[in-house]
Amino acid sequence: MLALGLPQLILGGASGSLVGFSLGLIGGGGSILAVPLLVYLVGVPGAHVAIGTSAVAVAINAAIGLLGHARAGNVHWPCASVFAASGVAGAAIGSALGTRVDGHALLAGFAVLMLVVAALMLRRGELGEARRVKLDRRNAPWLVATGLGTGALAGFFGIGGGFLIVPGLVFATGMPMLQAVGSSLVGVTAFGATTALTYARSGLVDPSLAALFVAGGALGSFLGLRAAGRLARKRGALTRLFAFVIVLVAIYMLARAWHGG
Repeated sequence: MLALGLPQLILGGASGSLVGFSLGLIGGGGSILAVPLLVYLVGVPGAHVAIGTSAVAVAINAAIGLLGHARAGNVHWPCASVFAASGVAGAAIGSALGTRVDGHALLAGFAVLMLVVAALMLRRGELGEARRVKLDRRNAPWLVATGLGTGALAGFFGIGGGFLIVPGLVFATGMPMLQAVGSSLVGVTAFGATTALTYARSGLVDPSLAALFVAGGALGSFLGLRAAGRLARKRGALTRLFAFVIVLVAIYMLARAWHGG
């Protein structure tokens, strides 16, 4: 367990609120924000501990956000379940490989993934039209394939994968964006829990810091869910802004990794 001072504890709770807000609002941004916040703001000394701890917190915060979206009718359970189930296998393999990679190299690779995700977000465009989606023989293979690939990336980099799951669900089924956001949290919860279990078995999770993240994230998830309903038709501007923030954080992480942390 890490020895954290009061300022670090406060920053940990505040970081959790930001992560929870992101998950509730757009179904992603959990670990993509949590890992750099833990390493560079809170001051967690090891990249692997930051990844393992964030995986625990993100999985629980995603579950909290999922409950809210489910009550609002924003979750397509059949498609989300197939996607999540196929992704768990990939997450288990990816997380086992990730624990064997050098911490600085992992952070650098993480930053590159953030840049790719930002580009995908900007290319995704507006898909806000109402569509009735159902699980069938045409989209099931795409859900399995995209779920497996997304799970592997999520596990390797220790992320919940929401920024990858949302476009994956839209690509595989054509579901509306708000429904993809709600449904993505099924996968974020499953992937995060799988990754967290792998890191916890290796002693790379700090329980007290994870608890702070969860506490802050509960409030953030509630606020994010409320904002998601109001901004469902204006998501393009929010997506562009968030992609811009991701690019800035990724550049900062690459610079830190280049200079040895």
